[in-house]
Amino acid sequence: MDVRIERALTTDAEEILALQKLAYRSEAELYCNYGIEPLVQTIEQLKLQFQNHTVLKAVSDGSIVGSVRAYANDGTCFIGKLIVHPGYQSRGIGTTLMNAIETFRPAGRYELFTGSKSETNIRLYHRLGYRIFKYETVEPDWGLVFLEKNREIQPL
Repeated sequence: MDVRIERALTTDAEEILALQKLAYRSEAELYCNYGIEPLVQTIEQLKLQFQNHTVLKAVSDGSIVGSVRAYANDGTCFIGKLIVHPGYQSRGIGTTLMNAIETFRPAGRYELFTGSKSETNIRLYHRLGYRIFKYETVEPDWGLVFLEKNREIQPL
C-alpha cells in the first residue's frame, strides 16, 4: 500500500470533513455523544482553519485516507484532528501523519488531547513520546487527557 503525505489544500476540505465524520463516529459511540465537535464541524469552519493551521493529508490510490492539523502559539505546536479511515487503521498511517506534522511544524513543545476512554489513541501518543500532563473531567466517568512532548530544536 502506497501512502503519500502531502499538505492539504482548501479544495480538499470537503473530502477531509467527510473522512473526519466517518473516523470520529467510533469516538462518538464510545462516549455516547454524537454532538462532539469533530462531528458537528461545518465545512466553513474547516476552511477557516486552513488560514492558520497546517493541514496534512495521507493519500492512497487517489483518495484521502488520513489527515492531521496543527497550529503554533508561543512556542507550542497544538496538534488536532488526527484521523485515519477505519479501513486503513493499524497500518502506521497515524504514526506517519504525526511524524510529518512535527516535521512541518517544528516546535520546542507539542500538545494534543484525546478522550480518556480512547485507549488506542493514548497508546499511540505514548509510543510517539507524548506524556500526560493534565486531565479535565467532562462527565463523571470520563474526561479529556492532555499530552505533551518536548523536543530540543537543533540549530541550523
